[in-house]
Amino acid sequence: MHDRRELEGYARATWRSFVALVEPRSGLPADYIGGALRPATRARYTSPTNVAMYLWAIVGARDLGLISEQEAARRSAQVLQSLSRLERHAASGQFYNWYHPRTGTKLTRWPGPARARVAPFASSVDNGWLASALLLLAHALPAHREQASALARSMDFRSYYDARAKDSGPGLLRGGFWPEAGAPIGSEKLPRHSHSLLGETVVYTAHHYGAFNTEPRIASYVAIALGQLPPEHYFAPWRAFPETGPWMQKTQPVGEWRTYRGVDVFEGAYLIGDQLIVPSWGGSMFEALMPTLVVPEALWGAKSWALTHPLYVEAQIAFGLEQAGYGYWGFSPASDPDGGYREYGVPSLGTEPQGYPGQSVVTPHAAFLALPFAPDAALANLSALRRDFPGLYAEGGFKDSVNVASGRVADRYLALDQGMVMAALTNRLLCNRLQDYLACTLQATLQPLMAMEEFNAGPLVEQKRALA
Repeated sequence: MHDRRELEGYARATWRSFVALVEPRSGLPADYIGGALRPATRARYTSPTNVAMYLWAIVGARDLGLISEQEAARRSAQVLQSLSRLERHAASGQFYNWYHPRTGTKLTRWPGPARARVAPFASSVDNGWLASALLLLAHALPAHREQASALARSMDFRSYYDARAKDSGPGLLRGGFWPEAGAPIGSEKLPRHSHSLLGETVVYTAHHYGAFNTEPRIASYVAIALGQLPPEHYFAPWRAFPETGPWMQKTQPVGEWRTYRGVDVFEGAYLIGDQLIVPSWGGSMFEALMPTLVVPEALWGAKSWALTHPLYVEAQIAFGLEQAGYGYWGFSPASDPDGGYREYGVPSLGTEPQGYPGQSVVTPHAAFLALPFAPDAALANLSALRRDFPGLYAEGGFKDSVNVASGRVADRYLALDQGMVMAALTNRLLCNRLQDYLACTLQATLQPLMAMEEFNAGPLVEQKRALA
């Protein structure tokens, strides 16, 4: 591989950012750290997803030879020990969304002068990422197999399942819930249910995860593989929405209704240029491609995911280079160079009518996600970003984002985004190694489901034009 040295250099630098992100006392990563990697600039909060990204990074660093087997085992053991001590929602085993990375205490007040109240929340997608990372770790580090697997299997995703979310067929996952006693101010009108599994009343978010080409599908994968949800749930979320509802203000989908395992699925795609592409929610890269870092979707879904993933990348590239004329591409939620965190995406790739902001902010992690589908374009984009914006690449690898119009760089490293970078590099250098680890758990249930389906994705030929 002619680019191997370049990729290995990126991996070494990215691993340095994780070493700096981790709190020595707990072994848990902070949500972010400043661009100079000073411990004092670590965030004072972390999440289940951040912990998952660190576990990915540990396994990747071990497999790439950046750390020894002993160091990987030590770091993983410290994480597992801390996880076993974190306060969880007792009935479901779900982790809350925010903890202090140094002490492991559940946050009830947001760090900072304002000390705003935090209502402890259990998120289906964040817990999905953590459970998937634990199952991956169980196969990657046999010494921790029993503990990691037990932790993952103690997390019951039935607590999010709403069997009545649709008019018929299997239901959908809710975004998450709060214990009733700790529900946020203003939640009086949100749905309250006494879930039979939980044995208590909780307050659910008002939304379900209905668009399938988004990152919450990892929670569905894990729940199906663990036998917590029926296999038919795989077909419940929409691939594209039929011609009803406010989402159709933007474009018309092309597709048809099909039946899989007795479930009616609108198997459609949106027409972007001359290609049919299965949309995500907001048109961002990590929505569509983050799950592929650990799940071999393109291999198992030869007529579904394998078709739409490369087209999604092509559309991101075309938007940045041709439509917007930025000269660079890669649009995904990331740090805002002007402060805070924002969602970025390509409007035409999303089902949401307005899409995410079409700002001139590019994030390197989006280019790394594209490596399996457009490696030459991804590396060329990263090289151009590194060349043209000198402050973007430093000791910890690529910083989180850059406004390519103003040249302003978001001077920090996010655990979430660095985790995606590290996983993408590991897979590229070691033939999808991280996918292989998690496949040990998912393959028996997920591969047959993915093999059944055929997306209406690809060039708009006469046969598909007739469906419009």
